[in-house]
Amino acid sequence: MPKISKRMRELYKKVDSSRYYSLSEASKIVKECATAKFDETIELAFLLGVDPRHAEQMVRGAVSLPHGTGKKVRVVAFCKQDEQIKAAKEAGAIEAGAEDLVEKIQGGWLDFDAAVASPDMMGQVGKLGKILGPRGLMPSPKAGTVTPNIGPAVAEIMKGKIEFRVDKNANIHVPVGKASFTPEQIEENASTVISAIIKARPASLKGTYLKTCCICSTMGPGLKLDPAALTAKYRPGLA
Repeated sequence: MPKISKRMRELYKKVDSSRYYSLSEASKIVKECATAKFDETIELAFLLGVDPRHAEQMVRGAVSLPHGTGKKVRVVAFCKQDEQIKAAKEAGAIEAGAEDLVEKIQGGWLDFDAAVASPDMMGQVGKLGKILGPRGLMPSPKAGTVTPNIGPAVAEIMKGKIEFRVDKNANIHVPVGKASFTPEQIEENASTVISAIIKARPASLKGTYLKTCCICSTMGPGLKLDPAALTAKYRPGLA
């Protein structure tokens, strides 16, 4: 068995794994438990009652965090028009271009965290599917990252717009801030994400949608949130 450090043993004393926490209470404790020597990421983890093998049960979308992610985001923009390239760079994109940018990525360059594309570039960007797809970097109309309004799309991501997508095991992991955030900022960001995911419930789904939800820091223990209470709060009638 892996050895549990003294630091983790002390942190586990602060968390009762047998109970559910309110989001307000959990936001305070998760910050207290982020005692590593770096600014830990605070993350929400969900297990959904969907079958991702069916297209109609693929849960994905995007949401803007009120207080951002706390991380400097590197964005690239696939676009052809000079005004779009200019708007993308003015909004903070580290790279903006057309075939030249596609070729650069095909050559192995991947030093970015998000990508947006104009609709007329998707034929070219599609060539990068096997590279960008597995990394969660592929632009998508559902996430609002395929749009002719390149400048505003880049600006939204820079301010804290993030994407979420269920994986093959029906899990979703979403960052909601940093340990340096206040408990109130963590709570507001987390509340925004929980609301968006609950409201993204597929219409065809039968049975329980939100099975589990917990919040944790990079190096800290997880705190369980009550899935029924969250569903009742953000989408009454479906708890």
